[in-house]
Amino acid sequence: MNVLKQFLILPLFLLLFPVDTYTQPVVDAAETAVYSSLREALLSGGLRAGNGPRSVNWIDDGSRFSFITTNAETGRSEIRAYDPASGDEELIFDGDGITFPGSDRPFAYRSFQWAGDSRHLLFETNFRPVYRHSGIADYYFYSIDDKSLKLVARDAGTAELSPDGSKIGFERNGDMYVYSFETGSETRLTRDGSEHVFNGRFGWVYEEEFGLAQAWSWSHDSNYIAFWQEDESAVPVFQMTDFSGSHAEYVKIRYPKVGDVNPKVRIGVVNVRTGSSQWLDTGEPADSYIPRIYWTSDPQRIAVVHLNRDQNHIKLFSFDLWNGQRRLMMEEKSEQWIDVFNFFEGINHHFFFPDGVREFLWISDRGGNRHLYRYHYDGRLLNQVTSGEWDVAYVHAVDPRGEIVYYSSTEASPLERHLYSIRFDGTGKQQISTEPGRHNFNVSPGMEYYIDRWSNIETPTQVALRRMNGEIVRMLEENPGVSEFTRNHFYAPRELFTFTTSDSVQLDGYIVKPHGFDESQTYPLMLNIYGGPGAQSVYNQFESNGWVQYLAQEGWVVASVNNRGSGGYGRDFEKIVYRNLGHWEANDFAETANYLSSYSWIDGDRMAIRGHSYGGYMAALTMVLHPGVFSAGIAAAPVTDWRLYDTIYTERYMGQLGDNLQGYINSSVSHHASKLEGRLLLAHSGMDENVHMQHTMQLVKALTDAGKDADLRIFPPGAHGVSYNVQSFLLLHQIYTDFLNRK
Repeated sequence: MNVLKQFLILPLFLLLFPVDTYTQPVVDAAETAVYSSLREALLSGGLRAGNGPRSVNWIDDGSRFSFITTNAETGRSEIRAYDPASGDEELIFDGDGITFPGSDRPFAYRSFQWAGDSRHLLFETNFRPVYRHSGIADYYFYSIDDKSLKLVARDAGTAELSPDGSKIGFERNGDMYVYSFETGSETRLTRDGSEHVFNGRFGWVYEEEFGLAQAWSWSHDSNYIAFWQEDESAVPVFQMTDFSGSHAEYVKIRYPKVGDVNPKVRIGVVNVRTGSSQWLDTGEPADSYIPRIYWTSDPQRIAVVHLNRDQNHIKLFSFDLWNGQRRLMMEEKSEQWIDVFNFFEGINHHFFFPDGVREFLWISDRGGNRHLYRYHYDGRLLNQVTSGEWDVAYVHAVDPRGEIVYYSSTEASPLERHLYSIRFDGTGKQQISTEPGRHNFNVSPGMEYYIDRWSNIETPTQVALRRMNGEIVRMLEENPGVSEFTRNHFYAPRELFTFTTSDSVQLDGYIVKPHGFDESQTYPLMLNIYGGPGAQSVYNQFESNGWVQYLAQEGWVVASVNNRGSGGYGRDFEKIVYRNLGHWEANDFAETANYLSSYSWIDGDRMAIRGHSYGGYMAALTMVLHPGVFSAGIAAAPVTDWRLYDTIYTERYMGQLGDNLQGYINSSVSHHASKLEGRLLLAHSGMDENVHMQHTMQLVKALTDAGKDADLRIFPPGAHGVSYNVQSFLLLHQIYTDFLNRK
């Protein structure tokens, strides 16, 4: 991994038959304290597990790592560095006495990145958000040795140090620039940026649905910058209304809904020394996608990923920068969709181009599970690296000299993630992590050490610094405070269960039992869901949700399930939802409720379902497709008709509207509104730029036309999260709780 690209962001969330059940005893409720209020449950730090060092970056070629901590005496945030070999710790930066140049204003920053020499930092300050991940900021360059601070880019969208440390590239107002430390000046590299045509910056839909905020990339030799140019002038405008002032203000975003014109994109490459540029012509239709670009180990060759609009046909091209010649390196087709990243696993790339070899790796589910495939640059498939009835979840490091890949997978269990190593040729596979649970790994670039964060249903988050053989160098966090809290306070752990549906499919779930649980009593159930393609709601990990604990304290059973469509269980389990979103997910939520109601202590007449975003969609859709199963539902920021959502996400899973009109109709909550039984609470924000409030308003009209009532709460200033500050967050959960208790 290139150290220069490790950005640090400061932290600011039919009878069914049981097959296997794992349980953990609930503590004696009579001897423990309880939450005095919902506010205490939501804001109390008792279950807030520490995650060890924050914002970790490996520096000095991986021999040390930096992290952020708060000084208990001064209250200042500090950047420190730790040496695993010696155990020495060094203060890098605490801001003491440092002001913005030319002012007496104390210096403050949002994020930073390291220079390759590990002696300089590039700080991002004065950040103003644009979309969910992107914004405009000022960038300052700091020397650790002489403590000097210098403004190097003002009002830039994204900025990044060149690999050789001699320059800073950045985007401003839709054009690319470079700042040279040698000359102390900036040079404009492109000149055709405008209101709706921009270089090095994404519009809303590309950023949101392809998972990248920075739309440009340095070449390894620091001689070139490759960038996306996006033209969204033909994309329809979506308008939101901000009611906060005396006069309403209107926020406009170019947002392509299903069937609309997409932004046109192309890839340009500019020589930062000469200013000359060229366009890379894929030869593919204008309404298709270029979701990724990669610099290869050949300094004169760049790889460009192309997806057709249906996102089921991928091509990998390479371009020679000397003559612009295009070559097809790889091509794959699928009967469903093809992923180039996985948001829920946190992996931004499915292609990997190791240094020093003319080979690349690609994660594909072509054989039924996600596995690594090894290709030569000439397009030859050299071999399948991993295999088995499990999924590769994340590639943490690639060692081209030793020809070893370090990855995590679901091999031990879909509910867990573990670290493995394997040789390029598929031999010598070894499991490195051993503790049961869901692990997250941060491997050093030199592949000498890694930081392991994990928990399970019995153990709060543990953080260890380890050598690559798994040996612990130092425990960085054991969370004794959380363990003490659960001993002295009412705490309801997760209990994992597995059951078989009526059509013989095994589903994994968890259940949280209520305060003073007594099998001779009956309790209401809340099924807490998400359900979207590739997501998982259930892992073998520690339960730390304050609202879940409060509901359990108040006498609720809380449960969740990995429905069909979830990731981690192979292609067929996940992609059964293709062109038919909602059907199998709703089926599995209803089956889960029916299974759980077979327990004598769950009241089948008092079951609720609750979700947000895709989960809000599924809560509402399950209520209308399986009326009578749930007596109450909570749908926050729900999609109610996929024809109202964006092209890239929706058409990936549903296909294009003209090819699947009936599928779109069948998946619409509004289409089935007349079937609603029980009570439904809808919550939405008027400033939700992702799932527009139009979804909820159309559902309210459909329900009204059918003579069906629903509760409605609108939070005017909030974004996709509905709530927008602490008070609105507390109020929203109080509304949810009151609704559940009342209905």
